[in-house]
Amino acid sequence: PAFHVLWPGTDAEATLFARPAAADLPGAELAKPGYVPAPIAMGTNTDPYQPIERDWRITRDLVAILNETRHPLTITTKSHRVVRDIDLLGEMAKDDLVAVAISVTSLDPQTARTLEPRAPAPARRLAAIGALAAAGIPVHVSVSPVVPAITDHEIEHILAAAAAAGARSAFFIPVRLPHEVAPLFREWLDVHYPDRAAKVMAIVQSVRGGKDNDSRFFERMKPNGVWADVFRTRFRLACQRLGLNRDQPALDCTQFVRPEVGGQLRLF
Repeated sequence: PAFHVLWPGTDAEATLFARPAAADLPGAELAKPGYVPAPIAMGTNTDPYQPIERDWRITRDLVAILNETRHPLTITTKSHRVVRDIDLLGEMAKDDLVAVAISVTSLDPQTARTLEPRAPAPARRLAAIGALAAAGIPVHVSVSPVVPAITDHEIEHILAAAAAAGARSAFFIPVRLPHEVAPLFREWLDVHYPDRAAKVMAIVQSVRGGKDNDSRFFERMKPNGVWADVFRTRFRLACQRLGLNRDQPALDCTQFVRPEVGGQLRLF
Protein backbone atom coordinates (compact mmCIF):
# COMPACT_ATOMS: atom_id res chain seq x y z
CA PRO A 1 0.00 0.00 0.00
CA ALA A 2 2.73 2.49 0.90
CA PHE A 3 4.29 2.06 -2.56
CA HIS A 4 1.06 3.41 -4.05
CA VAL A 5 0.66 6.05 -1.30
CA LEU A 6 -2.31 4.20 0.17
CA TRP A 7 -3.25 3.76 3.81
CA PRO A 8 -2.80 0.07 4.69
CA GLY A 9 -6.30 -0.10 6.17
CA THR A 10 -9.40 0.39 4.06
CA ASP A 11 -7.51 2.16 1.24
CA ALA A 12 -5.69 -1.08 0.48
CA GLU A 13 -9.03 -2.86 0.09
CA ALA A 14 -10.97 -0.15 -1.72
CA THR A 15 -8.27 0.58 -4.31
CA LEU A 16 -7.25 -2.49 -6.27
CA PHE A 17 -4.65 -2.81 -8.99
CA ALA A 18 -4.71 -5.41 -11.75
CA ARG A 19 -2.58 -6.07 -14.80
CA PRO A 20 -4.96 -7.66 -17.31
CA ALA A 21 -2.13 -8.47 -19.71
CA ALA A 22 0.01 -10.12 -17.01
CA ALA A 23 -0.29 -13.49 -18.71
CA ASP A 24 1.51 -12.05 -21.75
CA LEU A 25 4.68 -11.35 -19.77
CA PRO A 26 5.97 -14.80 -18.74
CA GLY A 27 6.19 -16.10 -22.31
CA ALA A 28 8.84 -13.56 -23.32
CA GLU A 29 10.81 -14.12 -20.12
CA LEU A 30 10.69 -17.91 -20.32
CA ALA A 31 11.73 -17.80 -23.99
CA LYS A 32 15.04 -16.08 -23.27
CA PRO A 33 17.96 -18.33 -24.21
CA GLY A 34 19.66 -17.86 -20.87
CA TYR A 35 16.61 -18.54 -18.74
CA VAL A 36 17.16 -21.28 -16.15
CA PRO A 37 13.93 -22.70 -14.68
CA ALA A 38 13.41 -22.63 -10.92
CA PRO A 39 10.13 -22.81 -8.99
CA ILE A 40 8.11 -19.61 -9.30
CA ALA A 41 6.40 -18.61 -6.05
CA MET A 42 2.95 -17.02 -6.20
CA GLY A 43 1.59 -15.46 -3.04
CA THR A 44 4.76 -14.28 -1.34
CA ASN A 45 3.86 -10.61 -1.87
CA THR A 46 0.10 -10.60 -2.29
CA ASP A 47 -2.52 -13.32 -2.41
CA PRO A 48 -3.00 -14.58 -6.00
CA TYR A 49 -6.61 -15.59 -5.27
CA GLN A 50 -8.18 -12.35 -4.13
CA PRO A 51 -11.91 -11.90 -4.80
CA ILE A 52 -11.40 -10.06 -8.10
CA GLU A 53 -9.61 -13.12 -9.47
CA ARG A 54 -13.05 -14.69 -9.91
CA ASP A 55 -13.70 -12.33 -12.81
CA TRP A 56 -10.24 -11.32 -13.98
CA ARG A 57 -8.76 -14.85 -14.03
CA ILE A 58 -5.23 -13.48 -14.21
CA THR A 59 -3.84 -16.09 -11.86
CA ARG A 60 -5.48 -18.90 -13.80
CA ASP A 61 -3.98 -17.62 -17.05
CA LEU A 62 -0.54 -17.56 -15.46
CA VAL A 63 -0.95 -21.07 -14.07
CA ALA A 64 -2.04 -22.25 -17.51
CA ILE A 65 1.16 -20.89 -19.07
CA LEU A 66 3.32 -22.57 -16.44
CA ASN A 67 1.45 -25.82 -16.94
CA GLU A 68 1.91 -25.59 -20.69
CA THR A 69 5.64 -24.93 -20.39
CA ARG A 70 6.05 -27.58 -17.67
CA HIS A 71 7.44 -24.97 -15.27
CA PRO A 72 7.44 -25.67 -11.49
CA LEU A 73 5.24 -23.48 -9.31
CA THR A 74 4.41 -22.92 -5.65
CA ILE A 75 1.28 -21.12 -4.47
CA THR A 76 0.56 -19.60 -1.06
CA THR A 77 -2.97 -18.39 -0.43
CA LYS A 78 -5.59 -17.97 2.27
CA SER A 79 -8.40 -18.48 -0.22
CA HIS A 80 -10.54 -21.48 -1.12
CA ARG A 81 -10.71 -20.01 -4.65
CA VAL A 82 -7.58 -21.97 -5.54
CA VAL A 83 -9.87 -25.02 -5.87
CA ARG A 84 -11.22 -23.53 -9.11
CA ASP A 85 -7.90 -24.34 -10.76
CA ILE A 86 -7.66 -27.95 -9.61
CA ASP A 87 -7.79 -29.11 -13.22
CA LEU A 88 -4.54 -27.32 -14.08
CA LEU A 89 -2.86 -27.92 -10.73
CA GLY A 90 -3.78 -31.59 -10.86
CA GLU A 91 -2.01 -31.96 -14.21
CA MET A 92 1.09 -30.28 -12.82
CA ALA A 93 1.01 -32.36 -9.63
CA LYS A 94 1.24 -35.60 -11.62
CA ASP A 95 4.69 -34.48 -12.77
CA ASP A 96 5.90 -32.95 -9.48
CA LEU A 97 5.51 -29.41 -10.78
CA VAL A 98 3.39 -27.77 -8.09
CA ALA A 99 2.82 -27.41 -4.36
CA VAL A 100 0.18 -25.32 -2.59
CA ALA A 101 0.20 -23.84 0.91
CA ILE A 102 -3.01 -22.57 2.49
CA SER A 103 -2.82 -20.31 5.53
CA VAL A 104 -5.15 -20.86 8.46
CA THR A 105 -4.93 -18.23 11.18
CA SER A 106 -7.74 -19.37 13.46
CA LEU A 107 -10.44 -22.02 13.55
CA ASP A 108 -12.81 -19.71 15.40
CA PRO A 109 -15.08 -17.88 12.90
CA GLN A 110 -15.38 -14.80 15.10
CA THR A 111 -11.62 -14.47 15.61
CA ALA A 112 -11.05 -15.06 11.90
CA ARG A 113 -13.55 -12.37 10.92
CA THR A 114 -11.96 -9.91 13.33
CA LEU A 115 -8.39 -10.65 12.29
CA GLU A 116 -8.95 -11.12 8.54
CA PRO A 117 -12.23 -9.46 7.60
CA ARG A 118 -13.71 -10.49 4.27
CA ALA A 119 -11.22 -13.34 3.90
CA PRO A 120 -12.57 -16.88 3.42
CA ALA A 121 -13.78 -18.58 6.59
CA PRO A 122 -11.64 -21.25 8.29
CA ALA A 123 -14.01 -24.04 7.24
CA ARG A 124 -13.60 -23.08 3.59
CA ARG A 125 -9.83 -23.09 3.84
CA LEU A 126 -9.84 -26.55 5.41
CA ALA A 127 -12.23 -27.74 2.72
CA ALA A 128 -9.81 -26.42 0.10
CA ILE A 129 -6.98 -28.38 1.71
CA GLY A 130 -9.16 -31.47 1.50
CA ALA A 131 -10.11 -30.89 -2.12
CA LEU A 132 -6.52 -30.31 -3.21
CA ALA A 133 -5.29 -33.36 -1.32
CA ALA A 134 -8.03 -35.52 -2.83
CA ALA A 135 -6.89 -34.41 -6.28
CA GLY A 136 -3.33 -35.53 -5.57
CA ILE A 137 -1.96 -32.00 -5.26
CA PRO A 138 0.70 -31.58 -2.53
CA VAL A 139 -0.86 -29.19 -0.03
CA HIS A 140 0.65 -27.75 3.11
CA VAL A 141 -0.77 -25.62 5.91
CA SER A 142 0.69 -22.29 6.94
CA VAL A 143 -0.29 -21.40 10.50
CA SER A 144 0.20 -17.70 10.06
CA PRO A 145 0.25 -15.17 11.30
CA VAL A 146 0.46 -16.49 14.85
CA VAL A 147 -0.69 -13.65 17.09
CA PRO A 148 0.52 -14.21 20.66
CA ALA A 149 -2.16 -14.20 23.35
CA ILE A 150 -4.85 -14.18 20.65
CA THR A 151 -4.35 -17.13 18.30
CA ASP A 152 -1.26 -18.99 19.59
CA HIS A 153 -3.42 -21.28 21.75
CA GLU A 154 -4.88 -22.67 18.52
CA ILE A 155 -1.62 -23.89 16.99
CA GLU A 156 -2.17 -27.56 17.83
CA HIS A 157 -5.86 -27.45 16.91
CA ILE A 158 -5.16 -25.89 13.50
CA LEU A 159 -2.48 -28.47 12.77
CA ALA A 160 -4.80 -31.32 13.75
CA ALA A 161 -7.60 -30.02 11.52
CA ALA A 162 -5.25 -29.51 8.59
CA ALA A 163 -3.74 -32.98 8.98
CA ALA A 164 -7.20 -34.52 9.06
CA ALA A 165 -8.05 -32.64 5.85
CA GLY A 166 -4.99 -34.02 4.06
CA ALA A 167 -2.16 -31.53 4.55
CA ARG A 168 1.30 -33.07 4.13
CA SER A 169 3.39 -30.65 6.14
CA ALA A 170 3.18 -27.34 7.97
CA PHE A 171 5.04 -24.17 8.84
CA PHE A 172 4.24 -21.10 10.91
CA ILE A 173 5.07 -17.40 10.85
CA PRO A 174 4.61 -15.14 13.89
CA VAL A 175 2.84 -11.87 13.22
CA ARG A 176 5.05 -9.30 11.51
CA LEU A 177 4.53 -5.54 11.81
CA PRO A 178 6.52 -3.85 9.04
CA HIS A 179 6.46 -0.10 8.54
CA GLU A 180 2.95 1.36 8.60
CA VAL A 181 1.34 -1.92 9.68
CA ALA A 182 2.54 -1.55 13.29
CA PRO A 183 0.36 1.47 14.24
CA LEU A 184 -2.58 -0.09 12.43
CA PHE A 185 -2.13 -3.30 14.43
CA ARG A 186 -1.90 -1.37 17.68
CA GLU A 187 -5.14 0.41 16.83
CA TRP A 188 -6.76 -2.94 16.02
CA LEU A 189 -5.66 -4.30 19.41
CA ASP A 190 -7.08 -1.30 21.26
CA VAL A 191 -10.45 -1.78 19.55
CA HIS A 192 -10.83 -5.56 19.72
CA TYR A 193 -8.55 -6.73 22.53
CA PRO A 194 -7.97 -3.81 24.91
CA ASP A 195 -7.70 -6.23 27.85
CA ARG A 196 -4.53 -7.82 26.46
CA ALA A 197 -3.10 -5.26 24.03
CA ALA A 198 -0.06 -4.55 26.20
CA LYS A 199 0.65 -8.27 26.66
CA VAL A 200 0.41 -8.94 22.92
CA MET A 201 2.84 -6.16 22.06
CA ALA A 202 5.25 -7.20 24.81
CA ILE A 203 5.46 -10.72 23.37
CA VAL A 204 5.69 -9.44 19.79
CA GLN A 205 8.61 -7.23 20.75
CA SER A 206 10.25 -10.01 22.76
CA VAL A 207 10.60 -12.17 19.62
CA ARG A 208 11.79 -9.22 17.50
CA GLY A 209 14.73 -8.04 19.57
CA GLY A 210 12.71 -5.50 21.56
CA LYS A 211 11.25 -3.82 18.47
CA ASP A 212 7.89 -4.02 16.72
CA ASN A 213 9.60 -5.55 13.69
CA ASP A 214 12.94 -6.86 12.49
CA SER A 215 13.28 -5.91 8.83
CA ARG A 216 16.60 -7.67 8.17
CA PHE A 217 16.13 -9.83 5.10
CA PHE A 218 17.30 -13.17 6.52
CA GLU A 219 16.00 -12.53 10.04
CA ARG A 220 12.49 -11.13 9.61
CA MET A 221 10.94 -14.60 9.39
CA LYS A 222 13.00 -15.97 12.30
CA PRO A 223 11.71 -14.88 15.70
CA ASN A 224 14.07 -15.20 18.66
CA GLY A 225 13.81 -15.39 22.41
CA VAL A 226 11.97 -17.47 24.99
CA TRP A 227 8.50 -17.04 23.47
CA ALA A 228 9.78 -17.95 20.02
CA ASP A 229 11.35 -21.12 21.45
CA VAL A 230 8.04 -22.03 23.09
CA PHE A 231 6.13 -21.62 19.82
CA ARG A 232 8.71 -23.66 17.90
CA THR A 233 8.68 -26.49 20.44
CA ARG A 234 4.90 -26.72 20.50
CA PHE A 235 4.78 -26.61 16.72
CA ARG A 236 7.47 -29.26 16.29
CA LEU A 237 5.91 -31.69 18.76
CA ALA A 238 2.44 -31.29 17.23
CA CYS A 239 3.80 -31.86 13.72
CA GLN A 240 5.61 -35.00 14.86
CA ARG A 241 2.46 -36.35 16.49
CA LEU A 242 0.29 -35.58 13.46
CA GLY A 243 2.71 -36.67 10.75
CA LEU A 244 3.15 -33.13 9.45
CA ASN A 245 6.93 -33.12 9.80
CA ARG A 246 7.63 -34.64 6.40
CA ASP A 247 10.05 -32.83 4.10
CA GLN A 248 8.46 -31.10 1.16
CA PRO A 249 9.57 -32.89 -2.02
CA ALA A 250 11.59 -30.84 -4.47
CA LEU A 251 9.76 -29.75 -7.58
CA ASP A 252 11.06 -30.99 -10.93
CA CYS A 253 12.82 -28.36 -13.04
CA THR A 254 13.95 -30.75 -15.76
CA GLN A 255 10.69 -30.89 -17.73
CA PHE A 256 10.69 -27.24 -18.77
CA VAL A 257 9.76 -26.63 -22.42
CA ARG A 258 11.05 -23.28 -23.58
CA PRO A 259 8.44 -21.31 -25.55
CA GLU A 260 9.25 -19.51 -28.75
CA VAL A 261 9.41 -15.72 -28.59
CA GLY A 262 5.81 -14.63 -28.54
CA GLY A 263 4.80 -17.31 -26.06
CA GLN A 264 4.22 -20.27 -28.40
CA LEU A 265 5.75 -23.61 -27.51
CA ARG A 266 8.34 -25.29 -29.70
CA LEU A 267 6.96 -28.22 -31.73
CA PHE A 268 10.21 -30.22 -31.54
